[in-house]
Amino acid sequence: MKSDISGFYKKPIEERIEILKNFASLTEEEIELLKKTGALDIETAERMIENVVSCFSLPLGIATNFLINGKDRLIPMVIEEPSVVAAASNAAKLCRDTGGFKTSSTEPIMIGQIQVSRLKDPELAKQKILEHKNELINLANSQDSVLISLGGGAKDIEARVIETKKGKMLIIHLLVNVLDAMGANVVNTMAESISPRIEELTGGKVLLRIISNLAVYRLAKAEAVWKKETLEKSLKGMEGEDIVERIIEAYVFADADPYRCATHNKGVMNGIDAVTIATGNDFRAIEAGAHSYASLKGYKPLTWYEKNENGDLVGRIEIPVAVGIVGGSTRTNPLAKLCIKILGVKTARELGEVLAAVGLAQNFAALRALATEGIQKGHMKLHAKNIAVTAGATGELIDKVAEQMVKEGNIRVNRAKEILEEIKKQN
Repeated sequence: MKSDISGFYKKPIEERIEILKNFASLTEEEIELLKKTGALDIETAERMIENVVSCFSLPLGIATNFLINGKDRLIPMVIEEPSVVAAASNAAKLCRDTGGFKTSSTEPIMIGQIQVSRLKDPELAKQKILEHKNELINLANSQDSVLISLGGGAKDIEARVIETKKGKMLIIHLLVNVLDAMGANVVNTMAESISPRIEELTGGKVLLRIISNLAVYRLAKAEAVWKKETLEKSLKGMEGEDIVERIIEAYVFADADPYRCATHNKGVMNGIDAVTIATGNDFRAIEAGAHSYASLKGYKPLTWYEKNENGDLVGRIEIPVAVGIVGGSTRTNPLAKLCIKILGVKTARELGEVLAAVGLAQNFAALRALATEGIQKGHMKLHAKNIAVTAGATGELIDKVAEQMVKEGNIRVNRAKEILEEIKKQN
């Protein structure tokens, strides 16, 4: 059977599943699995994307202990990786005695990029755009009266000439305050609306009109202090001062080496992505923005660490946060709506600050583990249940097999199968 299926998107879901069944030789049990969609009903899912046949589930966990700007928060996190939720919870617990996380953020300004090519004089074209800045801003704002009435809308225009393989081009940045939305739709609409006038003014050809995920004007920051005494109590047999030094040395490794920095920042994004997904936001946009931001001056960590005058560890983070609490799947996905309610955030800026706090917590937890007992000890304990399931364990046997593997320090599928057989024989 071929994959070029005419009108697949027009067919009822039942017919799509039947086609899939024939194409991949699915069993009736596998078909029934596709029909289980969980909290997101199939009709809603079909309004969200194309060619829907089912819904895909991931674990939703709650990170505890977070104190952000003096307010207690429970953090919904959607992720498949073991130890991430536990690590964030522990990191948050260890800085509660110093007040938890202090956060701040900038206005939710997003950038709409407009590419102008085939210009006779790019610098003159740039000058004309800046001369007609107010006209273009007013034209952009005519597209969304509701946003304007709430205090948002286009606020400024920037222009720069860049050198490309196809010659010089004029790149115009339309800066839009998107309030509590992520902003892609409104920014793209505004960018497209002013493009004909830009062509008239410059005599060039407008090509791309699209939001940038490098949201350099939409930033969230977080800071936390971990006392050396608290760190000492958390890791028996190690002095607090040594733990602080080890974490700082781990940080400077990432600051000096892009190979390490990639994994360092991945650890930051473990937490940020999990909350982004839970709240129905675009984690791909967040990932792209974060790593691009980290690369502005050579690829660098999104976090940094130092000692204060007491010898305690101070951690900080700064990230671009293009997230919203209105529009998109934040409103159509019932679990996303529920997660936003659990978080208790009232604005997109609040959500961005939560992301910053969680990213810092996640990174601290990873550095603490890496620089002391090693990442695998805690990770593999939590991973043991997955190994037990892979080996064929079900129900209560999952915990029994996992516990035995952890006790032995031998967390492998082959050993899990042996333990499972031994337990079955005993029974």
